[in-house]
Amino acid sequence: MQGNSARFLTDRVGRAMLQTLYPGEYRDCVYRIDFDRLYREGYRGVIFDIDNTLVPHGAPADARARALFAQLKQTGWQCCLLSNNKEPRVKLFNQKIQTRYIFRAHKPRPANYKKAMELMGTHTGNTLFVGDQIFTDIWGANLAGMRTILVKPIDPHEEIQIILKRIPEKFVLYFYKKRKESCRTRRQ
Repeated sequence: MQGNSARFLTDRVGRAMLQTLYPGEYRDCVYRIDFDRLYREGYRGVIFDIDNTLVPHGAPADARARALFAQLKQTGWQCCLLSNNKEPRVKLFNQKIQTRYIFRAHKPRPANYKKAMELMGTHTGNTLFVGDQIFTDIWGANLAGMRTILVKPIDPHEEIQIILKRIPEKFVLYFYKKRKESCRTRRQ
């Protein structure tokens, strides 16, 4: 009996911990997210990771990123960049975007996600986070209590520390997709 109780508790705790890593949504690309629909749903703030979410690692803002931010601003979105990079990297990207940013964010700690919401004048109920990494971007946003959208990395060429994180991410995504499929099956 004791073994079964311990296994039940471990399975339950393990599932709960795993769910803190699950994104709210999983999309192919940041540029295919329907931000107009999300705005109609009541969302007003969006926090973005930069590298491999909006542009390849280390790249300045390209035409797609500039067009996206222009559209978001025109719609009425409040935006903020949240990066674990140093300020020169974030400044380089932001030169043509001109939005709020937080560098050295220490993701996945939730403190700077909350600071980004303060800067934008938003709250967890009307703010989204968009990023490409589960163990920094999504986990931190989930801990902060906001809706999350995971996107596939733009560029397959990544630094070694990111490549190593992608391995356990595959396991998380496997269980995430399995859970989504199970939820769809139950609804039918």
